[in-house]
Amino acid sequence: MKKIDAQPMNRFSPTRRHFLGAVVAVGAAGALPVSALAQAQAAALNPNIAQAIADHFSSIKTMKGGFLQIGPRGDQMSGSFFIQRPGKMRFNYDPPSRMRVICDGNNVQVINDQTNTKNMYQLSKTPLSLLLANKIDLSADMVRNVDSQPDLTKITLGNRTVFGDSTIAMIFDSKSYDLRQWTVIDPQGKTTDVIINNVKTNVAFDDSVFRIDYTR
Repeated sequence: MKKIDAQPMNRFSPTRRHFLGAVVAVGAAGALPVSALAQAQAAALNPNIAQAIADHFSSIKTMKGGFLQIGPRGDQMSGSFFIQRPGKMRFNYDPPSRMRVICDGNNVQVINDQTNTKNMYQLSKTPLSLLLANKIDLSADMVRNVDSQPDLTKITLGNRTVFGDSTIAMIFDSKSYDLRQWTVIDPQGKTTDVIINNVKTNVAFDDSVFRIDYTR
């Protein structure tokens, strides 16, 4: 059954947690530009590092890899992700989970074969519309903090309109600007950590990877 939902969700359900996790993944892989004002407010921040991270990731048009997701209760899930600019991504969760998240450039579909449900979201109504664009532009009011250290740079985002009441912290390598992991803190203060691995960039994908079946 297909559900078209362009409105913000008020309940932080397991399906929403998977969807938000995927959104954050794309956001982090896509880059996080920080305005001059946000940079000035961040203590001990190199004024150029946030924009350098943004420029680096914006130049990456395709990406794939694996991920390990650790839930609030210590439960672990793994899988693989695929990203192609503009507007396309896919997250496959490994068994026993039967979850998939697919974005075809127009819509985002969250599929749960175990519960036989499909939830559809218009791409333009989600953060993915910003983060999967060729040119990424996050407004400064999303940036809560930027902490730049010699080895790692942590960028924390929070915006009720886009992310609900959740806060998202992403950790990058300060030298290579590669994404290492991210953490989602939900409205109840529960955390979900995602660690990525075996990342490959500038790879070719078949169109079927990002295809949504609208007939079912």
